[in-house]
Amino acid sequence: MTKKPKLLRFLDILCLILVPGALVLILFFTPTERVMGSVQKVFYFHVSAAWAGMLSFLLAAVAGGIYLSTRKQKWDWLSLSAIEVGLVFGLIAILSGMIWAQPIWNTWWVWDPRLTTTAIMELIYLAYFILRSSLNTPESRARLGAVYAIVSAATVPLTFFSIRLFRTIHPVVIAAGGSGGSAFNMTPRMLLAFFVSLFVFTLMLIDLVWHRSQLAELQAINQGEGG
Repeated sequence: MTKKPKLLRFLDILCLILVPGALVLILFFTPTERVMGSVQKVFYFHVSAAWAGMLSFLLAAVAGGIYLSTRKQKWDWLSLSAIEVGLVFGLIAILSGMIWAQPIWNTWWVWDPRLTTTAIMELIYLAYFILRSSLNTPESRARLGAVYAIVSAATVPLTFFSIRLFRTIHPVVIAAGGSGGSAFNMTPRMLLAFFVSLFVFTLMLIDLVWHRSQLAELQAINQGEGG
């Protein structure tokens, strides 16, 4: 395997600087929300992790489609890596949402449409690894994995729009007229921290997926499956 690209090294350094910077911004720059108090600050991590997870799943579908058209193994490695990283971000979103929900809703979990669709999405993508482990050849794993990644991507818009399609108690971050959930209005400082968090989590997503795809390539080469 080739040595780490310079751009990936730059991304590593950028993430090491921006992640603590975003944390400081959220904890000390944003105001304390009048109704929810300090627990509202979980929101910045929760939404950003959910965003990164969904974006990662969409990336996996795109990479899967490119694999099916080119049959180049590197796209299968990218799709696999994106799903693995997306699952981690999805789990962070669920756990941070539970931390927020307990003091606000007085329960760790409710079967709200957004929570339910997110949990289903996570389970569907967990099944992706069960499918891959049941197949014997790299080609069959890559081919069926790509198809599964493409089909499973339908859960992403369903999860994203669930708070607008169904009656829900989940807050709507960016509210439009007549949205079903309760709107969450942000001050300029909150908006700045929110968009900085989205940007930082997106950079983390790129960095982690790139690292994971390189690891997948190395594993394939060690097992004699590279190419």
